[in-house]
Amino acid sequence: MTDPKPVKDQDKQLPYRLRDTFLSTPELALLRVLQNMAGRHYAICPKVSLNDIFYIARPNENVHFFNKFFRKHVDFLLCDPKTFKPAIGIELVKPVARTETREADQFMDDLFLSVGLPLVHVPSSERYSESDLAELLQLAIMKVKDTAPLRATVRVDSVPMCPVCGKMMVLRIQRNGSGARKYYGCMDSPKCNGVVEIR
Repeated sequence: MTDPKPVKDQDKQLPYRLRDTFLSTPELALLRVLQNMAGRHYAICPKVSLNDIFYIARPNENVHFFNKFFRKHVDFLLCDPKTFKPAIGIELVKPVARTETREADQFMDDLFLSVGLPLVHVPSSERYSESDLAELLQLAIMKVKDTAPLRATVRVDSVPMCPVCGKMMVLRIQRNGSGARKYYGCMDSPKCNGVVEIR
C-alpha cells in the first residue's frame, strides 16, 4: 500500500501579501509635484536604499558604520536620465521646531553632504507648492557648493582592488614579535594571493 500524496495545505503557503499602496499619501503628492517640476530633467526614483547609493570605505575596519544605514532609504532620488548617476536626494521629514533637529535627519544630512550630494528635507504634507519646493532645492544645492572646498581638502580613502584578480581587497594585520604589519589582501584569499603593501 502506497502513502497518499500530500495535500497542499493552505497554511503552508508563503506568508507574503501585496501592500495596498506602494507610496504613502504625502509621498504620492510629492512625486506628482516632482514629475511636473523635474520630470523632463531627471529620472525620479522612489524609496532608494542607502546601500544602493553609498558604500563604506575599508568595510572590515568600519563595520559599525554599516548599521547606521542598513535597511534605510531616501524617499526620492533624482538621477541623470542617461547615466542614472545620483544628483539630488529628497527626504520627507516630520515637522519639528526650527531650533530642533532629529538625529536621523542630521545623519542623512551629514551622509549626503560628505559626498557632495544635495539632500532636500521636505516637511511631510498632503499638498506641496512648486515654488516652496524649488526654494528648498536651491538651498540644498547651494549648501553643497559652499562645502566643496572643505571636501576637496579631505584625503580620498578607498579600498584598493586586487592587482591579480580585480576583486575588492580587505585590510589584514600580520602580528609578529617585533610588532604588526598592515597590508591589503585579496578578499578571495587563499585562492588568490594578491597583496598591496601599506606604506
